[in-house]
Amino acid sequence: MKVPRDVDASELITTLKRHGYSVVRQTGSHIRLSKIIDSKEHAITVPNHKPIKIGVLQNIVKDVCNVNRLEINAFYQQL
Repeated sequence: MKVPRDVDASELITTLKRHGYSVVRQTGSHIRLSKIIDSKEHAITVPNHKPIKIGVLQNIVKDVCNVNRLEINAFYQQL
């Protein structure tokens, strides 16, 4: 599946919240989310941009999917 090119921060954060992430803090235009997985904290930073650049989106999705053992294409379909 192709990477969606029109995803903004609010859409990505909503999808991450569905997977158990919660907003921890915001510094400037960057929003920090975290989730406890196997007694370890996994934190991810999402830039509050419209739209998020493709490379940044790919890196965030790849990291989240690897840690949570999710299928990348299924995650993109939820956006």
